[in-house]
Amino acid sequence: MTSASSSLISSDWTPYIKMATLLWNATLETLYMVGASSAISILFGVPLGVLLLVTSKGYFFEHLMFYRVLGAIVNALRSIPFIILMVAISPLTKFIVGSSIGTTAVIVPLVIATIPFTGRLVETSLRTVPSGLIEAATSMGASPWQIVRKVLLPEAMPELIQNFTITVIVIIGCSAMAGAIGGGGLGDVAIRYGYMRFRLDMMIGTVVILILMVQLVQFIGDYLTRKCDHR
Repeated sequence: MTSASSSLISSDWTPYIKMATLLWNATLETLYMVGASSAISILFGVPLGVLLLVTSKGYFFEHLMFYRVLGAIVNALRSIPFIILMVAISPLTKFIVGSSIGTTAVIVPLVIATIPFTGRLVETSLRTVPSGLIEAATSMGASPWQIVRKVLLPEAMPELIQNFTITVIVIIGCSAMAGAIGGGGLGDVAIRYGYMRFRLDMMIGTVVILILMVQLVQFIGDYLTRKCDHR
């Protein structure tokens, strides 16, 4: 093969190599955003869900006024569209991470948007635990904290894992949406290269990767649910 033909083949592959590189880097950025946001949302969402449950009617620390106020705040945050929330808290984001754009900056609004969402899902999951189990643990002298840690959370684990799966999938969708306003990741590539430059191949590539990510998360969530469900 002559040097001229080698150069021709190399130039033919150059656009595809650039496209693959862009998609790879964008995928890594998306995984970083989704992974960090999911971990923080679950870390704070579980205590929030427990707090909502134990202060509601009929539970250990019943305080209806506190429950209603906290519930109203949670519902208000859940009702704000992510794009609007991201723009509205940009000063807070810049204060925390030093910038209001970029992959790290997106984590702040992602967390603020999904902690209340996760908290409500956790509360709903914990309510599936039969009251008889709680009464039995109480009669044996277990403290409220022991009941939460040794009864409620273990018994509700299959539902919790399913709801954590939903949380991660929602975060994937929001992270892609953040690309519309400089959030980076696959959404940013889809907007800048797929939409603005009329690159259908780039648009299809980002959509396929996002679909595969969601499918993988759902598969892992279903597998872990089956492993934890001993009923």
